[in-house]
Amino acid sequence: MKTDEPIGALETVATFDGPMPTGVTVSHTGRIFVNYPKWGDEVPATVTEVTDGRCVPYPDQLRNAPTADDDRNAFVSVQSVVVDPLDRLWVLDTGSPMFKPTKTGGPKLVCVDLATDTVRQSIVFPPEVALPTTYLNDVRFDLRRGDAGAAFITDSSDQGPNGIIIVDLATGESWRRLHDHPSTKAEPLHTYRPVVEGRYFMKRPPGAEPQPVTMGSDGIAISADGTRLYYCPLMSRRLYSVDVEALWNRTLDDAAVAATVVDEGDKGTASDGLESDDAGRLYLTAYEHNAVLRRTADGRYDTLVHDPRLLWPDTMSVGTDGYLYVTANQLHRQPLYQHGKDLRDRPYALFRVRIDAGPVLLRT
Repeated sequence: MKTDEPIGALETVATFDGPMPTGVTVSHTGRIFVNYPKWGDEVPATVTEVTDGRCVPYPDQLRNAPTADDDRNAFVSVQSVVVDPLDRLWVLDTGSPMFKPTKTGGPKLVCVDLATDTVRQSIVFPPEVALPTTYLNDVRFDLRRGDAGAAFITDSSDQGPNGIIIVDLATGESWRRLHDHPSTKAEPLHTYRPVVEGRYFMKRPPGAEPQPVTMGSDGIAISADGTRLYYCPLMSRRLYSVDVEALWNRTLDDAAVAATVVDEGDKGTASDGLESDDAGRLYLTAYEHNAVLRRTADGRYDTLVHDPRLLWPDTMSVGTDGYLYVTANQLHRQPLYQHGKDLRDRPYALFRVRIDAGPVLLRT
């Protein structure tokens, strides 16, 4: 096999001519939801359902029309959408368009009942949890915790402390863990230089010297048995995990939680999104290599899919149909990283690939 040939059969599910997408999730019945954070594009709706090739505001346009950045009753700027094991849609609202400081009411986690397409629960984060610098990035669920389950959210801020936010879905209470812990932070430039499309990935403001990108804890996934939470900074090739019980147990102090962190090693690539399946496998986007990797339960890596169309694979979702869905949004071609020039080439795309597709290349 030639090394430049695609690996895995990548299928196009949808294309996007408007704002760039980040998150994707697929319901148990096959409904597809995509979100678009407000990073400079015109965003008519920050959450949509993909229906017959059209992106329809979800659950309606009113919910996508905030009156202010602290609007508790509307989506301000959504970074992630995730369907949980009970087939409910959860919307993670950063409350931070253009990465502006957050205001209480903006950062929130919202549950939408897919049977009725109505909001059932909205959890607003207090200012000691969603800090002014916080950027809520991605979320995963373990419904075996407490009376109604737990949510785990990465804070990927490039302006303040990183960490993991835990939410008790029964009470709506939330708290921070691994606050500013080294495992949640971007690696310094002298130890890590990501390369995308043959060029160092750095901020390149017009008329100024390049600057390092400093986004921290980003990708997140939970093990099939619910015991370990995996996460990775955006600017790092390392994978980490932490004990879920320690995150959940509020009687433990920060040092006790940090003692359960495991450095899972160098994964060979930087990753934006993480995902897991019920067979104990972990999926990792590889934005340096236009690929998605797969880590087996025994720690071995292989390449699930490699394709030149995977220009910055961002977020993934494992569907009940046996496919892995992934967005490719050309994030690195935004003006922020290209001396003020927008080099993105629309349309953006949502792809899917069979989870057990082959052939694969071993990356042991």
